[in-house]
Amino acid sequence: MDPKPYPEETIQVPRFEESAGFYTTAKRSSNMSKIRAKNSLPELKLRKALWAKCIRFRIHPDNFPGKPDLIINKYRLAIFVDGDFWHGYNWEEKKTTLKTNSKFWIPKIERNMQRDRHINEQLNAKGYTVMRFWEHDVKENLGNYVNQVLLYIEAARSAVIPRFDG
Repeated sequence: MDPKPYPEETIQVPRFEESAGFYTTAKRSSNMSKIRAKNSLPELKLRKALWAKCIRFRIHPDNFPGKPDLIINKYRLAIFVDGDFWHGYNWEEKKTTLKTNSKFWIPKIERNMQRDRHINEQLNAKGYTVMRFWEHDVKENLGNYVNQVLLYIEAARSAVIPRFDG
């Protein structure tokens, strides 16, 4: 028997189906089907801004836990741009406001948060630093997050490359 991949008990998410008591409108279903896991607008903005600063990266690598949005292998940096709803921004307050299908959404979001913690641990064990940015923060303060990445890279460069002053 394989050891559990998660040290804590895995949160069980019920299947979203009418027989389990969950329902959705056709309009809501249509809106939800348009939500993308990759190449969201905040992620594209961050990628474009980093590329303009001559920061080169890989996107959504298959061989990394959690498929980070950006990987900068040279500096062992993994970057995620997390959706506010899907990853539980301000979760303790937000979960009390869910009106429909809360018996599905609460475990679903809490399971996503649990998986995020586990992915962070796996990447840290591989020697990577993980940066997670909220989508609304990237939209509102893109420059701050680009600077945060640049500061990390500058610190990593100075730690790796010995400097000789005369």
